[in-house]
Amino acid sequence: MTDIDATRAFFDARDQLLDLAGDPARARAEFRWPDVGPSFNWAHDVFDVIAEGNDDTALWIVDADGGEQKRSFAQMKRRSDQVANWMRGIGARKGDVAMLMLDNRIELWEIMLAALKLGVVILPTSVVLGAHELRDRIERGRVRWVFAAADDALKFADVPGDYGRVGVGLEQAHRDQRAALFDWLRYEESSAASLAVIPHTTASADPSLIYFTSGTTSLPKIVEHSHTSYPLGHLTTTAWIGVRPGDVHSVVSAPGWGKRAWSSFFSPWNVGATIFVLGYTRFDAEHFVSELDRAGVNTFCAPPTVWRMLIQHRLDRKPRALRELLSAGEPLNPEVIARIREWWGLDIRDGYGQTETTALIANMPGDPIVPGAMGIPLPGVDAVLVDPLTGAETQEGEICLRLTPERPKNLMPGYFGNPEATERATSGGLFHTGDVAQRDPETGVLTFVGRTDDIFKSSDFKVSPFEVESALIEHELVAEAAVVGAPDDTRLNVTKAYVALAAGASADADTARAILAHARAALPPYMRVRRVEFFELPKTSSGKIRRVELRERELAAHRQGQRIATEWREEDFPGLKG
Repeated sequence: MTDIDATRAFFDARDQLLDLAGDPARARAEFRWPDVGPSFNWAHDVFDVIAEGNDDTALWIVDADGGEQKRSFAQMKRRSDQVANWMRGIGARKGDVAMLMLDNRIELWEIMLAALKLGVVILPTSVVLGAHELRDRIERGRVRWVFAAADDALKFADVPGDYGRVGVGLEQAHRDQRAALFDWLRYEESSAASLAVIPHTTASADPSLIYFTSGTTSLPKIVEHSHTSYPLGHLTTTAWIGVRPGDVHSVVSAPGWGKRAWSSFFSPWNVGATIFVLGYTRFDAEHFVSELDRAGVNTFCAPPTVWRMLIQHRLDRKPRALRELLSAGEPLNPEVIARIREWWGLDIRDGYGQTETTALIANMPGDPIVPGAMGIPLPGVDAVLVDPLTGAETQEGEICLRLTPERPKNLMPGYFGNPEATERATSGGLFHTGDVAQRDPETGVLTFVGRTDDIFKSSDFKVSPFEVESALIEHELVAEAAVVGAPDDTRLNVTKAYVALAAGASADADTARAILAHARAALPPYMRVRRVEFFELPKTSSGKIRRVELRERELAAHRQGQRIATEWREEDFPGLKG
């Protein structure tokens, strides 16, 4: 198969999904993954084809200070060729791992395109990481190159290793920073490099990106994606988003995490849409919505935390061009969907996937929305629910992907440098996500229940933290909640809620009683919240709640036979317990 054949196969599959937009049943029934052959490279075979002679805006960045930058597709193609030539000139080679520790700036997109063209493996890295986490990534990720802006480049003074260092924007850094980084290469020197087209040398199975997982329960694993599993696999993400040629797409997702590549790189550029990026030092909900309106954003994705902030600020005026609203990262609570529908007349469509995959299960455009449900497997996704104990398919169980008769195109090849973890994740002819869902027997719609590690039993009943948390945040005093099982000698576990309070709420007995009473009215007895504590929720650097820390806190108190002094219990309020 030639490069031309690979390109044609990709665009035929993409166009099939575009033609079936609004008819999700047909899309799921008719879509088949394209065969792109042994040497597919998305940057060469898709992006450059879209970008050739294309002066439409590919990337539009608004800085935190209000400054704007725009680049066309043609400009991004030329510049990424130039950067690739420069990277090759400084010694970067196919298979090298390059850590990109950059915030939302044009250079990040330039380097990603250039690295893909060269076959350099991209390791996106959050700018919030400290030296300890960076040492782990440098060592276990076998990093050969680091690209970082001045503030973050300084962190590497305490990170040993034989890796090349490239500073981005160092000329704009203050004098002391420049002096401390005197031995770093200057990215700006790439502007003098050749514009010659980079040869296509990668195989479809070669690694393209690696990601460190969130580490909500253990040391982060390293996910490795190939030149097909992520770029080609993101056809599912494109179908979920509903982005069309000529659209303006925006997403709230920090650089360094998989969702950003989903929605701020591959999916919109698969169809030639504009990526709109709004920078900020502190999230301002009113300003953000006004910018969505000004930019004419058509498709917008944000995590549940952002949607809740928009509601708290009562932003009931819809940005003028919005057509598709999406949420991902963690399950979206039904009351958030209802409020936005009331205000903006649009449904927020939930979607589910993992760092190890692209989008797997979602509400596509045209799907009837079941509030609180994450939808149906996307086109090309063969997902089943499996009982973790028996391995039998069931109506409630672990979400798994069948590996036969054909391995899913949008699944990672494996965990980088960790064949044991790969074997565990793919045992029994299935890829095990570790997430549990329920299927509606009539509609096939799936509802997230929780991580296999998070679900607990109370008096022999299974309790889903997500269901309890969804009920809790309906209360006006609750901004966010994390639910765990607190060990109990009688019930095995009782439901404990760690609550982040809404602005202005007091962390006192009256608030605790009100929240416990609300949970009593909203939940069945076996799910009822028996204990509550006002707490700053521990999170990973990607914003996911580390319930494992809360569980460990409860276990430690139980082992010591002590009550946590700052918690409130039902028995503290006469007339409430029962």
